[in-house]
Amino acid sequence: MSNIFYSINELSNVAEIIILKSKSKLICFYGAMGVGKTTLIKKIIEVIGSQDTGNSPTFGIVNNYYNSNNELIAYHLDCYRLESAEEALDIGIEEYLQANCWIFIEWPEKIKELLPSERTEVHLRIVDTETRELTIRNLRE
Repeated sequence: MSNIFYSINELSNVAEIIILKSKSKLICFYGAMGVGKTTLIKKIIEVIGSQDTGNSPTFGIVNNYYNSNNELIAYHLDCYRLESAEEALDIGIEEYLQANCWIFIEWPEKIKELLPSERTEVHLRIVDTETRELTIRNLRE
């Protein structure tokens, strides 16, 4: 586990650290509303080479991101609006979870029973108005 304290102007470095420390391409982001999950994922998407700017897929649930060769490099799932694991299955979550690309999930606790045992978890916490703390945990059960 790694704990990192950062401010908004350090997001690029934090994004690179998350990518380097992740032992899985499936990264689950935990934290309260407004902690900065989407902002951090947008920066990670930029760091891995997306040609698109990231945004929250809250209403569409899933965003796809491509590199300059138009190759799929990431899915960003926001499970906030899902009511159940069954609803996640209805949108085809299993296919996303098995994809051969980066997968970033906000509100993964909504689909906990569907998550693979091998994944990286990023837990975010508000320290103060300028500072966030994150913990990176690689899980392999």
